[in-house]
Amino acid sequence: MLDKQSRISPTAQVVESPPRRQPSPADPCAMVIFGAGGDLTKRLVMPALYNLARTKVLPEKFALIGVDLAEGTAESWRDHLHDMLKSFVGNAAAEFDLDQIDEAVWKRLAEKMSYVQGDLTKPELYEKISTELGEAEKTHGTHGNVIFYLAVADRFFGTVVEQLGKAKLTDQNEDENGKHKFWRRVVIEKPFGHSLESARELNARILRTLHEEQIFRIDHFLGKETVQSIMAFRFGNGLFEPIWNRDRIDHVQITVAETVGVERRGKFYEVTGALRDMVPNHVFTLLSMVAMEPPTGFDAAAIRSKKAEVLTAMPAIKPAQAVRGQYAAGTVLDKKVKPYRQEPNVAPDSDIETFVAMQLEIDNWRWAGVPFYIRTGKHMSQRNTEIAIQFRQAPYAAFHGTPVDTLRPNWLVLRIAPDEGISLQFEVKRPGPVVDLAAVKMDFRYDDWFPKEPNVGYETLIYDVMIGDPTLFMRADMVEQAWRIVQPVLDAWKEDRSGELPLYKAGSAGPSEADELLTRSDRRWRAINGADPEKSS
Repeated sequence: MLDKQSRISPTAQVVESPPRRQPSPADPCAMVIFGAGGDLTKRLVMPALYNLARTKVLPEKFALIGVDLAEGTAESWRDHLHDMLKSFVGNAAAEFDLDQIDEAVWKRLAEKMSYVQGDLTKPELYEKISTELGEAEKTHGTHGNVIFYLAVADRFFGTVVEQLGKAKLTDQNEDENGKHKFWRRVVIEKPFGHSLESARELNARILRTLHEEQIFRIDHFLGKETVQSIMAFRFGNGLFEPIWNRDRIDHVQITVAETVGVERRGKFYEVTGALRDMVPNHVFTLLSMVAMEPPTGFDAAAIRSKKAEVLTAMPAIKPAQAVRGQYAAGTVLDKKVKPYRQEPNVAPDSDIETFVAMQLEIDNWRWAGVPFYIRTGKHMSQRNTEIAIQFRQAPYAAFHGTPVDTLRPNWLVLRIAPDEGISLQFEVKRPGPVVDLAAVKMDFRYDDWFPKEPNVGYETLIYDVMIGDPTLFMRADMVEQAWRIVQPVLDAWKEDRSGELPLYKAGSAGPSEADELLTRSDRRWRAINGADPEKSS
């Protein structure tokens, strides 16, 4: 424990910062949202578009076309989305808390919205979409540029792409020099496959219609400011890169803890589980950004290649290096919750994991011998997403014969959510006549230094799609490598029906079996609330 838990935060100013760069409005375009009436559109995609319009980043020449199976009109769809935005006003529990809705901004956006009803599997729907896109180009001047956003169940990904291709809606017009006169791009939400085999099949299926440059496999984790800051922190500061290797780092812990349960997602979770839901995408995204080599430049190709190298260097996980668990009844944030097996649409004898912990290795020069421990779970004691890096222990020789009987390790912690920031723990001497050490922290919080803006994490990602920047999106080979790494564990869990699935009390830090991954080498997990272990190697 640190000697002082309270943090003194003086008025913060960015030191010697140049004027803030403002993004330019994106190119004219239309966006077609498949699943326009779905939860994802209402909670994340539409609020992000509103924020882009509010900050004048959304192009003036823009059209938004909602597509859904449900009967509806443009008016009813607009009204429903407006009501959803209004529900965010003053609601700190929402994805983002709006102070108020700028009705003038909403009006400008609403005027660009239209609605198409139809069955995703029927060619007639795509004829309607083609007609609507033609009208949008005439009315709003979209220049033929189109984003197709697949906010639908993953079983429809291949079908929608194929139907778009058959309707010639994915064709890009090129001049004699091969430059696009207009572009067509497709955004695909996770999960991108459920296994290595299914990911390969989906990649092959959509690549028969699309070029890789047209595909944007979206992961909302990458829209978080602290995630995007990892590379800037590593490569923009000469202080850290020389010690960012196996010579100075003992191990790395990545935690993605959630206080929510499966809520209304029982059907989805019963065929997915925590590993498929979180590890090949969210967690590996964080890991690859922490472990990647310096890119030759900050262009998309260079950065994505370095991330891919990390995944390629990771051996497949052995089942003995993975632990799963499922939440039982308990208390989360002072509220009693029921066990997973009593959640709606969950089998009473379900063996689906709601928690997973793993030990991974990276077989390259920088990281050989440095274990990476990851864990993620539902209904845990506290919401916390962080990357914690423990540096190797300092030698005791300098303190021989003093009252100091132990040295605590140095921790560098990158906090992703909810309290975005970076902290560094180190040892100092307590005031007084004897040599007595205390652990203290330097703590940077985004909220202290920069004005907080309503943000759902999709704003940057959607803007990047509009300008054609794939830096924050996974390539086909990266997706397949991620599934390759976890496939042996998925296979072992599918075959093993003999053992009882470890349970953990809701509101705890997960099953005790997860501790054994670290205690084998005399290490311990950090507390879910971010506190340091009492003992660590």
